[in-house]
Amino acid sequence: MQYETLKIDVAGQVATVTLNRPDVRNAFNETMIAELTSAFTALDTRDDVRAVVLAANGKAFCAGADLNWMKKMAGYSDDENRADAMRLAGMLSAVYRCSKPVIARVNGDAYAGGMGLISVCDIVVAVDSAHFCLSEARLGLIPATIAPYVIRALGEQAARRYFVTAEAFDCATALRLGLVSEAVSAEQLDATVAQLAQTLCANGPQAVRACKRLVQDIAGRELNDALIEDTAVRIARTRAGTEGREGVASFLEKRTPSWRN
Repeated sequence: MQYETLKIDVAGQVATVTLNRPDVRNAFNETMIAELTSAFTALDTRDDVRAVVLAANGKAFCAGADLNWMKKMAGYSDDENRADAMRLAGMLSAVYRCSKPVIARVNGDAYAGGMGLISVCDIVVAVDSAHFCLSEARLGLIPATIAPYVIRALGEQAARRYFVTAEAFDCATALRLGLVSEAVSAEQLDATVAQLAQTLCANGPQAVRACKRLVQDIAGRELNDALIEDTAVRIARTRAGTEGREGVASFLEKRTPSWRN
């Protein structure tokens, strides 16, 4: 499929989805939102893809909403605004719910909706010169659609600050807060992302998908008998599965598991 705002490449079981609007700092518009939703929905079903890298062309990762799109939204009715917001919410959910682990390759600044896009990824590798900002309050807006993901990524206390101050913060702060997994130099960015992708691809593909789902399902849940039983059922099902049996057997027999062949 051809995309207007994205580039997609698949090589060695890794798909790279690249935001490709560098002239506007990869800002969202209706087309990019629709194409990201379509791309991640399609990649989710591909057996030849075990990991996804979300990257960007140009100097910035994503500047949030496109100015022309914002001008158009200013004339929307309440129903039109709600439908538009739901399309953005659907795109974020498509990335977050993708069964394949997603690595954000953050090559530069991420503002507003760009922060949301980072927050739905599983691993975030950023250049140490990148800056981050939840800038909505400066425009009299709120980061509502991205909030469920950003709060999980930043933590409640940091979100309480940066939502209301709209301050920009540097990569060192993002690393300390947990938004960024690794901060590296621009020269190290590609190698670090590639190494992480290969590490993901070396693991059992079904187990990786189940591990991602496990975190999403269990994070924040009350530790009670129902949760304990849920985790017992999950590990029992995994042990009895084809991949689990093959993984244990290959370890005991000191051989390479079938999914690496």
